Order: sequence, then structure tokens, then C-alpha cells
Amino acid sequence: MIKSLRARLLVGVILTTVTGIAVAGLSISALFRAHVTELVNAELIGHLGELESLLTRTADGHVALTQRLSDPRFAQPGAGYYWQVSGRDGVVLQSASLEPQQHLPSPAPGADRELVRSVAAGPTGEPMIAYGRPWETEASGYVLQIGADQRIVDDVLMHFNQALILSLGTLAFALIGAGALQAWFGLRPMRRLRDALSDIRAGRAETLPGDFPSEVRPLVDDLNALIDANTQMVRRARTQAGNLAHGLKTPLAVLTDEARRLLARGDTEGAGVLTHQTGRMQRQIDFQLARARAAANAGLPGVITPVEPAFASIAAAMRRLYADRALTITHSAESGLVAAVDPNDLDEMVANLVDNACKWARSAVTIKAARYSPTKQLVIMIVDDGPGIPPDALSRAFAPGERLDEAKPGSGLGLAIVGKIMEEHGGGIELDDAPEGRGAWIRLHFARDGGPTAANDGKGTGGAPTPRVVSKRHCVSPRPDKCAPPNDGTAFLNRRE
Repeated sequence: MIKSLRARLLVGVILTTVTGIAVAGLSISALFRAHVTELVNAELIGHLGELESLLTRTADGHVALTQRLSDPRFAQPGAGYYWQVSGRDGVVLQSASLEPQQHLPSPAPGADRELVRSVAAGPTGEPMIAYGRPWETEASGYVLQIGADQRIVDDVLMHFNQALILSLGTLAFALIGAGALQAWFGLRPMRRLRDALSDIRAGRAETLPGDFPSEVRPLVDDLNALIDANTQMVRRARTQAGNLAHGLKTPLAVLTDEARRLLARGDTEGAGVLTHQTGRMQRQIDFQLARARAAANAGLPGVITPVEPAFASIAAAMRRLYADRALTITHSAESGLVAAVDPNDLDEMVANLVDNACKWARSAVTIKAARYSPTKQLVIMIVDDGPGIPPDALSRAFAPGERLDEAKPGSGLGLAIVGKIMEEHGGGIELDDAPEGRGAWIRLHFARDGGPTAANDGKGTGGAPTPRVVSKRHCVSPRPDKCAPPNDGTAFLNRRE
């Protein structure tokens, strides 16, 4: 099945043109054949009348011509034109185009003076058109015959058909070209619509322009209404999620305060249970709110975030947060590179990962982003020079509330939230030890990037991620291929902008 509308239109143009030209060609050829045959028949009948007018009887009773027929082809052997006069005893006279041993076949008997047409094998064995007529009376016993080879008609038709095929073929190519050009121009609004949707997806526009043809305008209006309705729905969902989080803060604060009072009264067991449960509630609320926000943002068209400014602000914040440790935090990104995610989501993901890297780093943290060739897939990588990650911890690093080291501060939600945000955007997150014992690295593989030239058509997929462990590497993605490139973390870090 042909899925391309342009291909369908082109196939339709080709089929209709070829069919129409073929039917027209066959009709014209048939009409011309009938016309040529009619002309040849009229010519032969004229020659038969001429032959009859030139015949005479000699004094001894024999038949003779007073003069030659006007058509010189009767005197040329192989010319294909013949005449013959036959009597009861055989051929009396014949044209010079016939060899002595060659004769025309006898025509079917007819009434007195009746003209008889026949098509039979001629003197050369080829089909021949012939006319015959009795001469004077039946008692005379003479029959006049005029014939011409069928090839004379066939040759004329062949030359005509060759010219006809050339002319109609040229016309067919011209019509197909005109149809293809018409299809190309006719589908330009659809290409403009596709480009306009790409602009919205890439964040270069918020709605479709209104300068489309009237036939496409209803579709454009419906798409604009759908985009607006989706945007409003997402905004309402985010507002409701924020209201829910705000509404839960007060009860959680009350419960936390109650835990402190229990602890102050010496009820360590009750205070511990209450603190543990409120902590679980807080982590689940934070996790589910982050996931809901990511899901909503992933459905918004035209959401993009410049990568370099986000890196700069996060790096500056982390330098202030870890000023006492004098960490070297560097960042780099290709010029003009943008990520097809909400700014809050990008900030939350990168900040969580950089914060986690700073907790484990000895002296340095590196943040880098680039488009990986040839897929143009956006990859963000964070590397620290810490102790690395134990192999047995890789498979549980992305579980909500999981902390690889209880001595380190935090809720254990950082990697889990990042994994869910990447899942909602159709990408993947990859965790492994850095090359040459340089600590640990984390890579974010986005399904598509937002520029700087154009948005890619990568499609995110929903559903639960299917973690897989390859060697020591752990990849979380609904599509494992999203964690495929690049394989060499060192090469990625050493790329020059």
C-alpha cells in the first residue's frame, strides 16, 4: 500500500494518462487503418474501371489493351500492384508486375457486372486485396481483376503508428510531468503545515499561521484549537498538582512537629515510626509530583530549553553550595544546543545529577552536552572523580528512596526522579564507572534535540522502563536503544566543540 500522498497522486496521474493515451492511440490507429483501407479500395476500383475502359477486341476475336494503365506500378515487378484478364481457357492478359508463372487467384463468382472483393494469398504468397468483375457478358467468359498487396496498407499504417507512438509518448511524458508538477505545488500547503508543526515542536512558534489555503484552513484551525486545549489542560493539571503539594505540606508539617514532641517526651519508638512514615510520604509526594510534571511537560509542543545557560546557573549554584570543598565544576555544550524538555525539568534533572556527583567527587565534576552523530541524538554527561559505584548497586540505583550510602545526606529520590523524567520524554539514563578509575559517570540520552537547526522527529514512548545491565553499565529506558550511543565515555568527554 502506498502511504505517500504525493506518490498516490503521481501514480494516479501516470495510470490515467497512460490509459487515456493508450485508448486514444488505439482509436486513432483504428480510424486511420479504416481510412487507408478505404482509400486503397477506392483506388483499386478506379483502376478496375480504367482497365475495363482500355480493353478491346481485335479483329481475330482476341482481347487487347489500347494503351497501358496510368499507374506505373503495374509495370514494375515487386511493386505490389497487379491486374489480370482471364478467360475460360486461362489468363489472357496480365500486368508486367506479374511473372509469367504468377497469376491472381480466381474471384468468387458473382452476378452479371457485380463487383467482387476478396482477400487472399497473392502471387508472392502474401495477403492481397483484390477486386474482380465480369467483362461484357457472362457468355464472354472474361473476368477482370485488380489487386494490391496488403503490405502496402500495412507499411503505411506502420509508419503512421510509429509517428503516432512518438507523438503520444511525448504528450504522455508532458502530461505526467505537468501532473507531477501540479501535485508538487498542490501539496505545498501540506509541507508548509509540516514545517509549521516542526516549528511549534521546536519552540519557534506557538500556533500555526493563518495564511493557508481555504481547503487546509479548517484543519489548521482544528490543530490550533487542539494545541490550545492541550496547553490549557496541561496548565490546569500542573496547577492542580501544585495545589495538592501545597495542601499536603501543612499536614506533613504537623506530623513532623508531632514526631519532635514525642521525641522530646521520650517516646523514641513512636517518634521513629512517625518520622519514618512522614519521610516516606514526603518522598512519594515529591516523586509522584515530579513524574506528573514531567509527563505533562512531555506532552506540550514547542517546549525547548537552551542547554548552556542551564549548565552555567547549575554550576554556579553548586559552587556556592559546596564552597567549603573547593570543587572544580566545569561545563560545556555545543553552541546553540537546546533540549526538547521544559526548563524546570532540565534544571531538576541536571541539578540532581550534579548535586549527587558533587557529594561523591574528590575534587572535580564535569558537565558536557553534545549531539551524537550520526543520529543527532542529544547526550548530556556528568562525570565525577569519586570512588565509583559498586557493581551490586547499579541495579538498584534508580529505585525511589534508594540511597547508595546512608552516610551521605539526601532523600534518595534524585536518580529515581531523573529516570522518570527521561522515561516520560522517551529517552534513557545510563550509569557506570568512569573510564580509567575516574569515578562515576551518568549519561542522559534524549530521544530528540530541539535544534539549533530543526527539531528531530524522535518519538517518546510511555510505559514502565525495562532496566537492563550490560557488563557494569545500567540503562533505564523504555527503549534500550536510547542508551546505545556513545559507547566510549572518554571519547565523548574529549570531543571538541
